Amino acid sequence: MSKAGPAGFSTRFLGDRRGSTALEFAMLAVPFALLVFAILESCISFAGQEVMANIADDVARQLRTGQIRQANVTEATLKTMICSRLEIMVAKDCPGLLVDLREYPTFADAASARFKIQDGEIVLTQGTSAKTFTVAPGLAESINMLRVFYKWPVMTDFMAKSMANLKDGNTLHFASVTWQNEPFDN
Repeated sequence: MSKAGPAGFSTRFLGDRRGSTALEFAMLAVPFALLVFAILESCISFAGQEVMANIADDVARQLRTGQIRQANVTEATLKTMICSRLEIMVAKDCPGLLVDLREYPTFADAASARFKIQDGEIVLTQGTSAKTFTVAPGLAESINMLRVFYKWPVMTDFMAKSMANLKDGNTLHFASVTWQNEPFDN
């Protein structure tokens, strides 16, 4: 016989274990899903960063050895070279891709090239004066630096708050290569 009243109901409810597994799963499903999405988002973002760094190294090698000549390098061609290989990880035509390629008189000058994120935008700095993105490679035996920036979209909304450092919920992926060109024929 069942006990009557509120005390009898709570005793029966707490003593019944038939739905405990479903209840425990329901309590753990949301945190588990959030953890899985966070891991996937981080892994995909890291893979995109590594692919971009490898592409920057490869393009820099081609410039360093003279396979790609100064006369053939424009902002559009440089972006096309990078984007054609980066499209495996990003949207078609690489929205958010920015490149900066320039010659420096010394390695110390190249080392002083900086950038900062100001009001959600990427700002290039050289000492105290601001610079614009440019593509101006040097001739043989010149010192050059290629910087590749990509505004990576954060896919999951709850991760955007913690990962995003640019406007529109994007995070910055960045790769840089500094080298001295080989003595090829200009």
